[in-house]
Amino acid sequence: MTALETRVATTTADTLRLATAGSVDDGKSTLVGRLLHDSKSVLADQLESVTRHGTPDLALLTDGLRAEREQGITIDVAYRYFATPRRRFILADTPGHVQYTRNMVTGASTAELTVILVDARNGVVEQTRRHAAIAALLRVPHVVLAVNKMDLVGYAESVFAAIAEEFTAYATELGVPEVTAIPISALEGDNVVEPSAHMDWYGGPTVLEHLETVPVAHDLAHCQARLPVQYVIRPQSAEHPDYRGYAGQIAAGAFRVGESVTVLPSGRATRIAGIDLLGRSVDVAWTPQSVTLLLEDDIDISRGDLIVPSKDAPPTTQDIEATVCHVADEPLRVGHRVLLKHGTRTVKAIVKDIPSRLTLDDLSPHPHPGQLAANDIGRVKIRTAEPLPVDSYADSRRTGSFLLIDPADGTTLTAGMVGASCTAPEPVRNETTDDGWDL
Repeated sequence: MTALETRVATTTADTLRLATAGSVDDGKSTLVGRLLHDSKSVLADQLESVTRHGTPDLALLTDGLRAEREQGITIDVAYRYFATPRRRFILADTPGHVQYTRNMVTGASTAELTVILVDARNGVVEQTRRHAAIAALLRVPHVVLAVNKMDLVGYAESVFAAIAEEFTAYATELGVPEVTAIPISALEGDNVVEPSAHMDWYGGPTVLEHLETVPVAHDLAHCQARLPVQYVIRPQSAEHPDYRGYAGQIAAGAFRVGESVTVLPSGRATRIAGIDLLGRSVDVAWTPQSVTLLLEDDIDISRGDLIVPSKDAPPTTQDIEATVCHVADEPLRVGHRVLLKHGTRTVKAIVKDIPSRLTLDDLSPHPHPGQLAANDIGRVKIRTAEPLPVDSYADSRRTGSFLLIDPADGTTLTAGMVGASCTAPEPVRNETTDDGWDL
């Protein structure tokens, strides 16, 4: 490991981002509440506010909306922050109802680990498969299968083993790299923070022990550096009359002073003359730091451009094929005119084709469905009005993803993940639509 990789590892690897998922009433909020309660991460006044008849209702520690409390289900993504002596955690508790599957995409999009709960009485259901598919599409490195409510099936090893085998086989077929199965009772606290006295047949880690020890990879050697330009800084001061900096958050990798870089989509090349970080000059900066790059040459750069190392510049293209999860109530149809937001750049686009929709029962593609309804997962082909530098989502979760937005009201329609590296298309004549969308 290089000196830079060691510095990055020591500053980022002690924080784990995770998300929970599962069907309605599988006990996600109770599990999160148990983690907070048993790890001593709940303040006394918080615990008192959710205590009824002398017993705390742990689910209410995360279900904060009035509608959630009234209906007894999680509706929105609830973020919680807690820590143990070994690691800090950023946890997203996502809804379980099929109507809110799209919210899981939000919660899991930045997660390094997903906990998928299954009710031991019901086993693997359609929503379980849907959540596993989303975790696979979002390239979440680690998946924990928490078989909950083991107390309601007599803590039977055979029940746990059958569910773990079925889910692991399905997840492996999806391409999930790692599944860790843990039998738990969130309500009683079995195998959540403390080992269970009722399941001596289980010799693996508790949920918290696994969360504290699972490796969190931040390997710069395999990251291609990317900086979406968010703002051009021209202070116009007497002290720095010629200052021109390009500010943004590094999406991946690291940048160094003196490095040759290319600005996309223009393709102009230059070198990094300086890097400003928190008011001081540094020789190197890495993800997820927010920095200002100073370049040797005066190049026309604006918000939405992408600065990349010249040796690792991705191709630019106007034709994108991707896997998407449709999140809007209004269906996405072929011919739909949309805005595509990639990094800090937003361009006009049109949906040229919807080749398939994923059937979750057997993972088979349903060819040419014509549209995608809310919560559907499928493949789309999109033509953009301007060329975009896109990575494969497998290479970069930040620059390989995008959003489709309704141009009329700004509603988010679809979350997309570029399925493979796109190559620059042959030069074609622009197609101009009747409403002025130059595609």
